[in-house]
Amino acid sequence: MVFKTLKVLTLLSMKKIVFILSLFMISFTMQSQEIQKQKSAKVSFKVDGICGMCKKRIETAALKSKGVKFAMWNVKTHQLNVIMDERKTDVETIQQSILAVGHDVFDVNDKKLLATKNAYSSVHPCCKYRDQEIILNHQGNLQKQKKH
Repeated sequence: MVFKTLKVLTLLSMKKIVFILSLFMISFTMQSQEIQKQKSAKVSFKVDGICGMCKKRIETAALKSKGVKFAMWNVKTHQLNVIMDERKTDVETIQQSILAVGHDVFDVNDKKLLATKNAYSSVHPCCKYRDQEIILNHQGNLQKQKKH
């Protein structure tokens, strides 16, 4: 009788051990399947702006985000290319920094995120990229009118 009881207890203990090991393996597998965050991830997205002053403001705002190693904005294509440490920052944080200095950004779904009125009003008058007349002036399409 004692041997049967010991055998049953041993069997129950083995089942518990197998169960615990199974849980451990499942959790370990789930952790290893998480996306590894890259130390030097390359991302790009569009940012509104129209001139060299905008370029400096946009790049500076991006670079001030912790973990951003490189930022270059193209005036013609409005594309901002960034190299960042994903362990320290994410795209949304960088975009929020750029919105805070007055420039609209486009998210990953190409949806336009607008800077607040206060932030936009803080940009230099020649950088008012929402104003069609300013855009035309930067493109050279707005000619100075002669005085009569």
